[in-house]
Amino acid sequence: MSLLLRAKKRFKRLFRVLLRRKNARIGIYGPPNAGKTTLANRIVRDWTGDAVGPVSEIPHETRRARRKENITITGTNGSSVDIDIVDTPGVTTKIDYHEFLEYGLEKEEAITRAREATEGVAEAMHWLREDIDGVIYVLDSTLDPFLQVNIMMVGIIESRKLPVIIVANKIDLPDSSPARIKSAFPQHPVVAISGLEGQNMEQLYEEMTERFG
Repeated sequence: MSLLLRAKKRFKRLFRVLLRRKNARIGIYGPPNAGKTTLANRIVRDWTGDAVGPVSEIPHETRRARRKENITITGTNGSSVDIDIVDTPGVTTKIDYHEFLEYGLEKEEAITRAREATEGVAEAMHWLREDIDGVIYVLDSTLDPFLQVNIMMVGIIESRKLPVIIVANKIDLPDSSPARIKSAFPQHPVVAISGLEGQNMEQLYEEMTERFG
């Protein structure tokens, strides 16, 4: 086979790879118990009928990043975006096994859970640095958003110039205050939802098609 023919075949293979459509990898980030997996499950169920993983009131139920591929989100205006959802462990500056003891876990199990959660946070940060194309940053709207971990994480996302949507979750609860989150991060779109009850998901999907499309 001549060098020219080989070069033509290599070019054709490369051209096919470049034409192959790549789904945007959207990472769901936020502090522990903000409702990340609940939201991930809501998105995946709404568009595929499947789910990502279990949820729990115990912090760090998600201790490894979980990915669900080939999800097509369609907005009310007919625009759509093809994504892979990456549900990540809750990011925090400190993980202490003692907090798990408060939920009735035995010491050995609590220590194991804390170690796995620490490894999971490192994995989530690796995904953010290397493999994420956009971020949904989930906050519990009943809590103070002006925490060091939130300021740090949004700063990292901005430094990577990633498109981001801030989600003010748990608006079904009486102490919810999405306005506090909007005042904390006025530079980014904030969508107030209840991932548990599905409130205002249409607005989130519309925002996703605009930001991640």
